[in-house]
Amino acid sequence: MATSITRALGTFVSGLRFEAIPAEAAAVARMGFVDCVGVMIAGRDEPVVGILRDTVGVAGPRGEATLTFGPLRAPAPEAALINGTAAHALDYDDVALRGHPSTVLVPAILAEGEALGATGAEMVAAYVAGYEVWAELIAHDQDFHHEKGWHPTGVFGAVGAAAACARLRGLDAERAAHAIALGASQSAGLGANFGTMTKPFHAGRAAQAGVMSARLAQAGMTASLDAIEHPRGFLYAISPRGRVTGLDAPTEGFGKDWRILDHRLSIKKFPICYCGHRATDAMLALLARRPFRAEDVEAVQVVTSRAHAGTLRNTSPSTGLEAKFSAQFDMAAAVIAGKVGLAELTDSFVQRPDVQALMARVTVSPTDETDPALPGAAPFDTVRVALRGGERLEESVRRARGHAAVPLTDAELRAKFMDCLESAGEGRRAAALFERLNDIATLGAAVELEAAA
Repeated sequence: MATSITRALGTFVSGLRFEAIPAEAAAVARMGFVDCVGVMIAGRDEPVVGILRDTVGVAGPRGEATLTFGPLRAPAPEAALINGTAAHALDYDDVALRGHPSTVLVPAILAEGEALGATGAEMVAAYVAGYEVWAELIAHDQDFHHEKGWHPTGVFGAVGAAAACARLRGLDAERAAHAIALGASQSAGLGANFGTMTKPFHAGRAAQAGVMSARLAQAGMTASLDAIEHPRGFLYAISPRGRVTGLDAPTEGFGKDWRILDHRLSIKKFPICYCGHRATDAMLALLARRPFRAEDVEAVQVVTSRAHAGTLRNTSPSTGLEAKFSAQFDMAAAVIAGKVGLAELTDSFVQRPDVQALMARVTVSPTDETDPALPGAAPFDTVRVALRGGERLEESVRRARGHAAVPLTDAELRAKFMDCLESAGEGRRAAALFERLNDIATLGAAVELEAAA
């Protein structure tokens, strides 16, 4: 008889305790909280966040949870929705598990953690629970979900956040399994909406779904206890080619073989789609080695995987949102500004005549070569530059700086956090909040984070 993956996930989540989590795994979770809160605060004034806040209409001085570490509060489900959207609005949040785990898990955990008066250790355990469940789900399908049109952050995130909130609420194994199954039925997110306000909304909705799933399960709402593995269940429904594997494999590795230590987190250096990071690193390396100007460039070729080329869908962006999903923009910004940062991801910069002119000279050449260790990616991304005088330059990058294999230093992570808060006018609070987040496992209650902000 096949193992019930849904039930096994519930058993794992209900039994996980902070004391059983390796210190190194807790450190990864801490990094997720630090990076997510930084980009959440930086993104809180983005138009999509204001639209949600005004439309939901529940924000005020009272409520279960704070909104983006500001003066307004809201019920926890709506706080998770708004905060998750803010954290993903700049596309500056961390990457792992074929998506953006922290931008879903952290807002859900912080909102529900405030409502419950959870300790820092309990929130870290909830993060690890959500991460491990998310990792288990992707392990059953080696195909690239973006190719089917899914946004994995919204799809897997709803289940991971449900697991995290079930852990926070201390649900027993059966109730936790119901919460996970409820999360699976709320999974959503389309790649066609990349480059619009709807992409960060996917993350916010997944975070909200996680909070609601655990609450409903605790209240007695039921779901199918084979919702993950059933032939008409979650894994088969979202599978790009129906090649779901390992459903008969036991899941006894939970709590012993920590996937969070295998996958970790990749921290973004640039507020753009992660598919463009390797090529951006390559172009900046070329410029450091052999400086040149936009007017010197005859043509630029970017070689990347077919899947990543499809995700970087905007060849001629005219807005900052569209530019986040454009290899053409990444190359032009790197050459013209010498960086690809928040200042470049604005409509005014994207629409500059020199930026538009250089983007027109950039082509993307998809390759079908694959990297077994990085589904959807090529072994390398390569940038080739033809200069007008006939000189040819080339650079290949296997892993972007900030990837788990070539991580940012603690000082670089702190510098990113400080920059994010400075951009939101919160520089004076940055150091205290960073220190609280960096020591999150020692906090007596989630509200201590709010006090630091």
